[in-house]
Amino acid sequence: MAAFKRILLKLLPEAKKGEDGRDMFSNRIQFVLCAMGGAVGLGNLLRFPSVVYNNYGLQFFIPYFIALFFVALPILVLEISLGTVYRGGPVLAWHSVNKRAKGIGLSVVFNGYVVVTYYVPLLAWIMKYFSRSFQSPLPWKGQDLSEYFAQVIVANVDPASTGSFNPDGSVAEYTKWVGTGMLGETAGWAIFTWFVTWLCVFRGVGMTGRVIYVTMGLPLVLIIILIGRSCSLPNAGDGIKLYFATWRTSALQSPQIWQAAFGQIFFSIGVGFGYFTSWASYCTQHSNAVQDALIIGFSNSAVEIIAAFSVFGVIGYLGIDPSEGRALGTFVTGFITYPEALAQMPGAPFFAVIFFFTLFLLGLTSAFSLLEVMTTLIMDTDWGRKIPRWAVCTIVTIVSALISLIYCTEFGLQALDAVDTYVNDVALFFTVWCECFAATSFYRCRDVAHQVGWPGFLTYTIGFAVAQGLGIRVAYGSTPGIGAGVGFAFFAASTFVSLFMAKTPAIPAPRFWGNRKFLSRFWWVAFYPGNQLTRDLNVVIGVGKNWSIPYFWAAIMKYISGPILAIVLSFAYPKFTKTHMYDPIMIYGFSITHLVVPTIVLGILMPPWFNWIIPSEKIALGEKPVAPMETIDNSNEIFRLGSEESGSTPGGMMMGREGVVREKTG
Repeated sequence: MAAFKRILLKLLPEAKKGEDGRDMFSNRIQFVLCAMGGAVGLGNLLRFPSVVYNNYGLQFFIPYFIALFFVALPILVLEISLGTVYRGGPVLAWHSVNKRAKGIGLSVVFNGYVVVTYYVPLLAWIMKYFSRSFQSPLPWKGQDLSEYFAQVIVANVDPASTGSFNPDGSVAEYTKWVGTGMLGETAGWAIFTWFVTWLCVFRGVGMTGRVIYVTMGLPLVLIIILIGRSCSLPNAGDGIKLYFATWRTSALQSPQIWQAAFGQIFFSIGVGFGYFTSWASYCTQHSNAVQDALIIGFSNSAVEIIAAFSVFGVIGYLGIDPSEGRALGTFVTGFITYPEALAQMPGAPFFAVIFFFTLFLLGLTSAFSLLEVMTTLIMDTDWGRKIPRWAVCTIVTIVSALISLIYCTEFGLQALDAVDTYVNDVALFFTVWCECFAATSFYRCRDVAHQVGWPGFLTYTIGFAVAQGLGIRVAYGSTPGIGAGVGFAFFAASTFVSLFMAKTPAIPAPRFWGNRKFLSRFWWVAFYPGNQLTRDLNVVIGVGKNWSIPYFWAAIMKYISGPILAIVLSFAYPKFTKTHMYDPIMIYGFSITHLVVPTIVLGILMPPWFNWIIPSEKIALGEKPVAPMETIDNSNEIFRLGSEESGSTPGGMMMGREGVVREKTG
């Protein structure tokens, strides 16, 4: 029995503990691979080449890399840094930024959890293909792949009638869905996938850190095999020319390519789902978070750019040309186009097994990363700590599996499409916009009020947020140019008013900003929260040879990333009102994903309502002391303060003498 226990501990090791008792990864590589596992998924192998194909040509990479540098990487640095410094999942991390930001953290968890409940049934469809790939010839050879996917793999029942609109835009008739039965094979594979997902995470990062070497490493090897096979097919070069040997300058004038590129990099890198913050919370507090974020971001892009050769080789082999009007999508590429090519290859069963097993492993790493977000949330609470991790993980998995059965029904594809569409187009973009806004406006805002007064600060902050929404709303009613003009005009007016309402700060702004009183006021209301967050995070993660967060990071998030996200978010609403408003399932997806809005608003207005998911000893961290221009050390020592010996500051946080570290403010 003792020998068996030793073997079990060797195979399923417990995670090592940090000084605060929290589980920790054994090494940095495990964290990077787990974070990459969440980012690198089906979107890299299937969605990316589809988007590039629909916007074919090297010019696509101009907006793609602009999106990477100005949207994806700044937010990725934010999420990883918060998890590393505050040693908690999204809710605890955002509570530590400001007690009124808890709703943002909870919305991040919601996004990840909603996705994993439909992501696993999607993997079940992959396993249905996989189980049929051992036959020779492949069972779908010679068949219409669209019909095979719809009738055999998804096996959904068409609606009895399709909805329609009246001439005035109101709904004339709603879509009537008659198929409601459960699909046994799909449900069976979904339960199997949930079990495998549970196996990967129930013991914590001690086990997951070992599993990830296989679930992340093996797909990379298999992708190389697929690239070699695809690029060796007849006429594969024609597809590769579309990818890397075509240039269309005129395409850059279309907003479609910019929207597609920004959407792809945002979905691909995976911010806003919570797993970066959750995984980072299991690192040491003085980890090189900035460097890790860049490694993860660039590796994610490298994987999808290289893996796309396997799809473009198939595109050339099948003679598909975007100029003929045939568009590709994630489902079309993965479940129709690629299987069609596999059926025509020599050795088809072998490569079909490799292809679908690769998809399953890529999806599995994303699935257990998403599941870990909810598990981390529960384990961070006072009541969650009283329950063994394996029990928490088991309960979360069972509940998630039961919820996911809705996607294993005869209307499962439509339900999946509805929720996937609006969790990505609405919930995700709105939540991440709030992340950018809160990190650069809420953090230590009482310092700003102390220096310039609440009226000036609130006028500027609210005006900045309203200007974005107002400009977009006007743009849809007239033209983008007029909308942009109205938005900028409102922002300029609110800024002008705020500067007259603001007091002259007792502590001048740094550098040239402090030379004029209005410039000094402007710096305090426009830049101080983000600048102070940068400095406070660098106290912990920028030590020694670690890379520090650059000074311009917060400004990019607030004034570039945020407005871009607001614009992309606005695209979702015309799509719903013009094409989806008559479908009850689409209405369900649209409605449920909007739960993030009241969650975030309630968190701002009634922060104590969410204190039950915050550890009691860390509730005080949600309200930073008033200490303008001083950095706060958020290291473990400060987290542990709160005893009677510690002094109580006006901000309500229990801090020792070492809690505030003075720096030169320039």
